[in-house]
Amino acid sequence: MAELSDPTFSQGVLGFCCGVTPDNGNVYAPVDGVISQLADTLHAVGIEAGGVELLIHVGVDTVEMKGSGFTSHVREGQAVKKGDLLLTVDLAKVKAAGHPTTIMVAVTNSDDLASVEAEGSGAVQPGDTLMRLHV
Repeated sequence: MAELSDPTFSQGVLGFCCGVTPDNGNVYAPVDGVISQLADTLHAVGIEAGGVELLIHVGVDTVEMKGSGFTSHVREGQAVKKGDLLLTVDLAKVKAAGHPTTIMVAVTNSDDLASVEAEGSGAVQPGDTLMRLHV
């Protein structure tokens, strides 16, 4: 968390989180759950997964892009499985707008859980474990 450039995430304001540096513009569901929120600007998506609330936030200050370069493949209320494609992001457009492309995954209700531990490190693939959550 401390390595994230956005202080809202690095300081845990939104809960325990981790960051992923994407090598392409596909953003996948890290867990089975239901889409609980989708930002109008398509830069962030929420997933409710059995009492766990996740926020997947693409880039830093990308809300300023007002959806340009972002495509959603899901809608609010939709059930998703781990590995399902959620968003496609034009990483070159994000970089050209001057924003880091790091994808933050925050457990927004981490205070309600017994524990949250970082798991993934280095290169991760869709479906790899990023965090261990104990409800």
